[in-house]
Amino acid sequence: MLETCALNAFYGKSHVLHGVDLSVNAHEVVALVGRNGVGRSTLIKSIMREVQTTGQILFEGDDLAQMPTHQVARGGIAYVPEHREIFAGLTVAENLALVREKPKAGALWDMARVLRRFPNLAERMNTDAGVLSGGEQQMLAMARALLSDPKLILIDEPTEGLAPRIVQDIARILHELKEDGLAILLVEQKLDIALEVADRIYVMGHGDIVFEGTPKEFESHPDIRRDWLEV
Repeated sequence: MLETCALNAFYGKSHVLHGVDLSVNAHEVVALVGRNGVGRSTLIKSIMREVQTTGQILFEGDDLAQMPTHQVARGGIAYVPEHREIFAGLTVAENLALVREKPKAGALWDMARVLRRFPNLAERMNTDAGVLSGGEQQMLAMARALLSDPKLILIDEPTEGLAPRIVQDIARILHELKEDGLAILLVEQKLDIALEVADRIYVMGHGDIVFEGTPKEFESHPDIRRDWLEV
C-alpha cells in the first residue's frame, strides 16, 4: 500500500532522513519507534509532503513526491499530527464539519460510525475544542482524520503528555482501529503500546532504519533496544 524508497528529507541545509526504506501493507499496523530527534515525525511529514524530499513515496502505485499535501489527503491518507492542531475556538461539531459536513456516498467512516468509536465526543459536540482535556483533544484529532475516510492513517505520538488512564484509552482505540482493518503507521514513544498493537516494528536511528521485524523478532534483539531506544 505505502512504500518509501531511498527517501531523504531536508530542512533547508539540514539533512534529516538518509535513504529510508519503509512499507505499510493494507490492513497492517506498523509502529515507528526511536529516540527523540531521529527523524520519525519528519518521515510522517515527508509522506504528507510537508518537507523537502528526494526519493520515492509510493501509495497504491502512485508517486506522492510531486503531489501537494491536499492531493495526498484526498488520495486516501489521513494525518493525526503530534500536537493535534485542532481549532480551539470551534466546537467539536464544527471541527468535524470542516472535514465533511455531508455524508460521502459509500464512505466506510461517516459521522455516526466515528461518534460510536468516540462516544465521549458525541456527548460534547457543542463544547469548544479548546476546553477539552488532552485526551479528548487527541480523540477529536483522530476522529477528524477518520472522517476523511482514509485507507491509511498516520498517527504521530498519540499518547504524548497524557495521563496513564487516558493512555490506556488511546491504546484501546488503536486496537479497535486495527480490528476495523484500517492500515496505520504509528509513531509512538511508549514501546509497550507499540509492541502490543503493531504487526511490524521499525526502529529509527540517526535518520535511517536500523531494525525492521515483528514484535516477537524485536524482543529477540535486546541489543537493538539497548543501543537505539534506552537512555
